[in-house]
Amino acid sequence: MLMNKSTEITHALMDQATHAADQVAKSTQQLANGLLEGVRDTSHQLRVKAERTSDHTVRFIRHEPVKAVLIAAATGAALMALISLAKHSRDRR
Repeated sequence: MLMNKSTEITHALMDQATHAADQVAKSTQQLANGLLEGVRDTSHQLRVKAERTSDHTVRFIRHEPVKAVLIAAATGAALMALISLAKHSRDRR
């Protein structure tokens, strides 16, 4: 009788553990699916914004070519100045 009772308890505990593991697996899968959907949405939004920005840039360059070249030259000069400053400060160490 005692053996049957302990066997029943063991099976009941195993069933509960299996059910709990199934619930954790299901919850984990739902979370992963939600995260994946969020990544897809964000990726799509970034792609749309990049395309829009590219279109605006091309339009600006077509309508204002001189201004675009001057902005590019100023940006390049500023970047070179920053790189030069960073290099000099690193060389002093």
